[in-house]
Amino acid sequence: MSYQVFHGSIEVVCGPMFSGKTSELIRRVERAQIAKQRVQIFKPCIDIRYNKEDVVSHTSRTVKAEPVENAVDILIRLKDSTRVVAIDEVQFFDDAITTVVVKLAARGYRVICAGLDLDYRAQPFGPMPSLLAVADEVMKIHAICTICGASASRTQRLIKSKAQVLLGETDAYEARCRAHYQYDEDEEQTLLPLQEEIVPLASNLAN
Repeated sequence: MSYQVFHGSIEVVCGPMFSGKTSELIRRVERAQIAKQRVQIFKPCIDIRYNKEDVVSHTSRTVKAEPVENAVDILIRLKDSTRVVAIDEVQFFDDAITTVVVKLAARGYRVICAGLDLDYRAQPFGPMPSLLAVADEVMKIHAICTICGASASRTQRLIKSKAQVLLGETDAYEARCRAHYQYDEDEEQTLLPLQEEIVPLASNLAN
């Protein structure tokens, strides 16, 4: 008995804003196109910062994309000749995106996803934890901290809003390292001695 062998994969490129995630996605897409592989690129309809249809990096690199409302729309729009599926700003999609990505990989598609792993509160963003868990390859890219120049893994929001999704650029966000990131700019965030941190945590776990 012979079995059909599929060679799909899931690649996730993640990091804070201004780290080059979209540029890396575009680089991988361009290499696939040079190899004469059919690529389809998708983006969430919500992302209209630069262009309604194109995927555009902060350095103005551009590729054509198909805006979609939700994850299932990717399956509906998929063409028979496609071999590589690229998804930008994947953190904005609904939770079904993980199921969609896994299904694509199981059917032999190479899936490339790029998105923010953490939101402005430094909490896991949308479906990113599950995507990172099922990925065959993860590239975490760092930006440069605007305060000290160190590697930045956080996105600092500069304007007042509690909404998780708030589109913006350098007017609304900065890349920050762990030391210079603050969840609330108006609050001085000081660390308690480690023992004082552990006691209430242990008490909560016991309950």
